[in-house]
Amino acid sequence: MNNTAYIALGTNIGERTEYLRFALKAIQDQGIMINDYSSIYETDPVGYEDQGLFLNMVLKVKTDLPPFELLWVLQKIELESGRERKIRWGPRTLDLDILLYNHEKIETEHLIVPHPRMTERAFVLVPLAEIDQNLQIPAVTKPISLLLNELQDREGVRIWKRRSGEDVFVLFES
Repeated sequence: MNNTAYIALGTNIGERTEYLRFALKAIQDQGIMINDYSSIYETDPVGYEDQGLFLNMVLKVKTDLPPFELLWVLQKIELESGRERKIRWGPRTLDLDILLYNHEKIETEHLIVPHPRMTERAFVLVPLAEIDQNLQIPAVTKPISLLLNELQDREGVRIWKRRSGEDVFVLFES
């Protein structure tokens, strides 16, 4: 698998944990290898605020898929989860976003990488920094750890389930 990508996962409808599990299994079923993952964070909604709290996390994956095929696979998984796009930034069963793809900068009508708002969103940077706080975002001069320290809305991101430690969670159940 030649490509490394970071994918953000978010959900705020129904059995949120089950939607995250569904996404992880569906991603693996597509031959995408999950190399690392963050803890799960419960986060306040951003943009459209009249909705429930989100569960968010970030994955580091390896894939042979080119970026547009990866996007297509992720959008297909969203649809399979019952995702409906009625309100921009509104409630959703599942939201899967490509944050980074290798060290590439991609800008088309359907895909922008690095994700255009990722450096402004604590619900993305907190779990991403957990995986690799020294990760460099293409065209951004500061490492994630510095970007995170400059964010104002970090209090809206709370640990929900640690990936290790006392409150351990199991993503890959048999």
